[in-house]
Amino acid sequence: MNDKLEAFRAMVEEQTKARFVADWERDQRRYPIEVHATAWPCKIKMGRKYANVDVGRSGKYMVELDTGNIFGIKGYGVIHRGHYFGTLDTINAYDWSGYRAFKRQQQAA
Repeated sequence: MNDKLEAFRAMVEEQTKARFVADWERDQRRYPIEVHATAWPCKIKMGRKYANVDVGRSGKYMVELDTGNIFGIKGYGVIHRGHYFGTLDTINAYDWSGYRAFKRQQQAA
């Protein structure tokens, strides 16, 4: 479970950073990218039932430790069951770079 959580944390951080860099490049570099350096680091805070995945200084996702289900949050430490983002086994099916994750389109075979 810890390896999957770490893979999820790393994916969210990598995709969030890539979005910030792309937005910065599109904005014609009016300011240094270091302005956003505290906005993309992700960390995991373990609880009894859930692992909180924080992006920057804010909570963003909660993972059920028993099932690996990933949810958004209503408030820090409060799960939002209406915002379901798959499981730790299906993290590649989502784009985690935005304000909220969304499911990627399936590629035609």
